[in-house]
Amino acid sequence: MAKTIYVLNGPNLNLLGTREPGIYGRETLADVEALCRKTAKAHGLDVEFRQSNLEGEIVDAIQEAMARKAAGIVINPAGYTTTSVAILDALLASSLPAIEIHISNIYAREDFRQHSLVSKAAKAVMSGFGINGYALAINGLAAMINQSKT
Repeated sequence: MAKTIYVLNGPNLNLLGTREPGIYGRETLADVEALCRKTAKAHGLDVEFRQSNLEGEIVDAIQEAMARKAAGIVINPAGYTTTSVAILDALLASSLPAIEIHISNIYAREDFRQHSLVSKAAKAVMSGFGINGYALAINGLAAMINQSKT
């Protein structure tokens, strides 16, 4: 049985492809999911893929990942990046390796977007690679998972 990773997406990511395509590109959330599944499969991993506009549902998904003994989490907290102590606390409580992902380069954007609470719980942060950042994050997470086996 393959190990499972959770790929969690925050608010408004369901609008990918139509929301500010100059910043986020024209790919849809379905494209992101397909990329994540393909990348994870190459590492022998399964994916539990979620998107929610509700902070509590993201916290619930993190707790579910912990309860189900997932191998790790890739998370794009989106609008909750700068505000969610609840998501930070859930990630810290989970003790699962987590990679934070952002489609755009948050450091080249507005000042308020450049501070991430979630980063304090992340093993790494991927920012500015478009949706390909998800594949890079999964590759990195897979390397972390394999390294912890040795």
